[in-house]
Amino acid sequence: MKSLDAKLAALRAHPELLTANLQVASLDHAMWFHRPVRADEWLLYVQESPSMANSRSFSTGSLFTRDGKLAVSVAQEGLVRVRP
Repeated sequence: MKSLDAKLAALRAHPELLTANLQVASLDHAMWFHRPVRADEWLLYVQESPSMANSRSFSTGSLFTRDGKLAVSVAQEGLVRVRP
């Protein structure tokens, strides 16, 4: 789960922005641990970007254990814009 991954999720719906002048930056992020989780065990990471507008992207992610329990939730807001 890298900071860039969340912004790339937002850009999937906007391939026209993928230019040499693209500027991206993390504005804020958070993680919530709902239960103990081991990083050396199988985990499913589900990511989506429900909003990208006014040069801001918002992405969320969920980490599930092998038995389907939600272990971690993440959210990130990013700056995504094309420089003039």
